[in-house]
Amino acid sequence: MKLTKLTLTALAVLCGSQAMAGGIAGNTHNDSFNKAKKIMQRQIYTQPANMKTLYCDAQFDSRKNISLPSGFVNEKWKKRALRWEAEHIVPMENIGRSFKEWRDGSPDCVDSKGKSFKGRNCASKVSKTYRYIQADLHNLSPAIGSVNAAHSNYRWAMMPDAKSVFGSCDFRYDSKKRIAQPPANSRGEVARASLYMEAAYPMYRLSSQQKKMMQAWDKQDPVTAWECQRNKKIKAIQGNDNPFVSKQCAAKGM
Repeated sequence: MKLTKLTLTALAVLCGSQAMAGGIAGNTHNDSFNKAKKIMQRQIYTQPANMKTLYCDAQFDSRKNISLPSGFVNEKWKKRALRWEAEHIVPMENIGRSFKEWRDGSPDCVDSKGKSFKGRNCASKVSKTYRYIQADLHNLSPAIGSVNAAHSNYRWAMMPDAKSVFGSCDFRYDSKKRIAQPPANSRGEVARASLYMEAAYPMYRLSSQQKKMMQAWDKQDPVTAWECQRNKKIKAIQGNDNPFVSKQCAAKGM
């Protein structure tokens, strides 16, 4: 078959896009964050043994009511400590800022009073790509609401000199530096979700320092049987897996 200049250009663009995305498929199944939260509740976190929050290992029930772990302290966001929330491990603002609708708004983002808006609400309204990313189950985990609030949109970092404000749950954050550190037993899951998001969505990039940290966390905190099971459940629902999880699971026979 004779390849025209136009065909070669198209192939180059396609190959370049695949290389940027690391050859990993992202979510193209569900573009509703609300639906994703219901899927988490009704199809993924359904067995008592696995109905625990990511960072603090807090037990919850089928109605999302939390049983706070012994020694957990919550001086702030008290109402948000009563139920689990769907936590974006990679904060959506860190990805959303790459969307023009988030940064600048859109002619379609005007409220009932004629006032223009931007940010998350505009990106959600206008961009289907953004909605797919926001609803990606590989980047969503249950978290105590107050811990989700503390994470905010802060980037992950090591904070050896900081102390947890949540008592027995060793989640640390610094609102001035806009950084957060998850407990040691959840760093592997944070790392594998972060590496997946970078590979699946080319608009999100980890700095070289962050990537090295994630690769270290990935090795220091290997997959568990539940993480492997969760990955399989998400693949069955969403149509794609997280290869940073499945590769380890296969090596361990899980």
